[in-house]
Amino acid sequence: MSGSFLLQAIVFLAGAVICVPLAKKLGLSSVIGYLFGGMLIGPYILGFVGHEGEDIMEFAEFGVVMMLFLIGLEIEPRSFWKMRKTILGLGMSQVFGTILLTYLVCYAFGLDWNIALTIAMAVALSSTAITLQTNKEKGLMNTIYGASSFSILLFQDIIVIVMLGVLPLLSNVSATLPEEGTGTTHVNLLNNLPLPLQAVGIFTSIVLIVLAGRYVIVPVLRLVARSGVRELLVASALLIVVAISYLMELVGLSPALGAFLGGVVLATSEFKHELESTLDPIKGLLLGLFFMAVGASINFIVIGEQPLLITSLVLGVIALKAFVLFVVGWIFKLKIDQRLLLTVGLAQIGEFAFVVLSFAFQLNIFTREQLDILLVVTALTMTLTPIIWILNERLVLPRVGTKESEKRPMDQIEKQHKVLLLGFGHFGSTVGRFLRAHGVQTTVIDSNSNRVDYLRKMGFEVYYGDVSRIDLLESAGIADADFLISAIDDPDVNLSLMRKLKEKYPKLKLMVRAKNRYDAYEFFNMGIENIYRESFETSVRLASDVLYFMGFDQTATEEQAQKFIRLDNESFSRLAASANNRKDYIFKARQEIALQERLLDEDLNLGSSDLAKHKN
Repeated sequence: MSGSFLLQAIVFLAGAVICVPLAKKLGLSSVIGYLFGGMLIGPYILGFVGHEGEDIMEFAEFGVVMMLFLIGLEIEPRSFWKMRKTILGLGMSQVFGTILLTYLVCYAFGLDWNIALTIAMAVALSSTAITLQTNKEKGLMNTIYGASSFSILLFQDIIVIVMLGVLPLLSNVSATLPEEGTGTTHVNLLNNLPLPLQAVGIFTSIVLIVLAGRYVIVPVLRLVARSGVRELLVASALLIVVAISYLMELVGLSPALGAFLGGVVLATSEFKHELESTLDPIKGLLLGLFFMAVGASINFIVIGEQPLLITSLVLGVIALKAFVLFVVGWIFKLKIDQRLLLTVGLAQIGEFAFVVLSFAFQLNIFTREQLDILLVVTALTMTLTPIIWILNERLVLPRVGTKESEKRPMDQIEKQHKVLLLGFGHFGSTVGRFLRAHGVQTTVIDSNSNRVDYLRKMGFEVYYGDVSRIDLLESAGIADADFLISAIDDPDVNLSLMRKLKEKYPKLKLMVRAKNRYDAYEFFNMGIENIYRESFETSVRLASDVLYFMGFDQTATEEQAQKFIRLDNESFSRLAASANNRKDYIFKARQEIALQERLLDEDLNLGSSDLAKHKN
């Protein structure tokens, strides 16, 4: 048994290691790599994993649970409460709109009302894993589309509870135990209680999670932190997620929803960032396993027997969901490009549909043949989503999306200087004003046309254009320039441009703004030496000013500030090599912080008499 498990683990990991890099090299999403890797190793193509490999799906779905816990950590309770109208508005419109339209279509094709309603409920669900993973990879989490899709997915996770409660009412028989090898039975302690008591039980469970987060989990994590044992933090983080998910399952709620609630409860704790950095690599691995399990579960025999039916169902489901999503986006006044992203991003059937459909089969709502067809359609819609996303991104959005460059042509750059400055927001304008005050001529380019017009009114000479385009930079004289200062707001655009310039203009002196420490690591490991972390030195200046206002001598406090900056820059170069290994980085970062604090404390004690002497 152990040998079989180890062999399956080797096959799954090898499939991921081979297929995901190939997908990324072709410019595709990592999700596509995982899905195709699963198809290849599955029982219907290479056969490296047999039908028993489908059992791994339940374990792999824990990656979705962990992802929602980490998302919850990023949302403070107040922000979550503010989202309630969006969650109910967008989510309810999408779910009930899809259920109604799907039910009418299924009923029109002659299906019994209970089968039609069950299929409609499953079709209404979208894939949390694929949508949120794609949004994260493409940096769309903080966009209007990102917030809208998240609200819809969260409502779907909540409504799954209602769907599972409704399914027994659609069957003439009570729920039966799954046949051997078909799945596992989930215990619901509240199942036989009256509805009012079930509601009390669910409410009590939610209250227990909130109270445990404040009075149990945080104190336990403090004890773990004092022990200094790194493995205990990993174990504690996993214990939190597993325990909350298990409690939710016991009362009939979605484990993913419970994990999300647990994350929201802990979002204001001091362990927020440690939990994120500890669980993120585990989440990524489990999500990859989930996508591969989906790929391996696609039954190509069913597709081969009824190719026209399967193709029609897959395309019909995607078209129907896309129509509902587009209308919902229009009702809630999303712009056309955001509406198209919403339409494409959530047009698949989601992972919780596997649960709904399997439970319906246990209740004898479906036959085995119907279940196999529906499972294949579900998996195929998930598989096609990343491909449809790419087609939308490359073929549709450039023509339909609201691009600023289409409204206004880029400026002709008339003057060329030895210094190019890209981006003239708060960071770039400070640099530009300082250089101009010292007589340094710069060619300034910014991608925001409104900002360019505003700055011109203020007397600045700024050109409008897409700062990521090499041909524009060439027209600005980059080939003859000595310095290029990149103050671009978007970290992804900044990083991509620096890679191109580093390769094409190796002698050009690059001076780059980094939005945070991890962006700075990317630039440093790329070989760029002049990196300026946004708000780093200004935060040190604020601390120095506080000491000055408290009565310390200004010169003495500035010396301490400079010593802190020097120590941090020294630790920065030592930490850069560990930037992509979170566990190793956390351990080394703690050492560096402790070293900085000790050296500054010793320095302060040695100079305490001087500071006292220099006090105002």
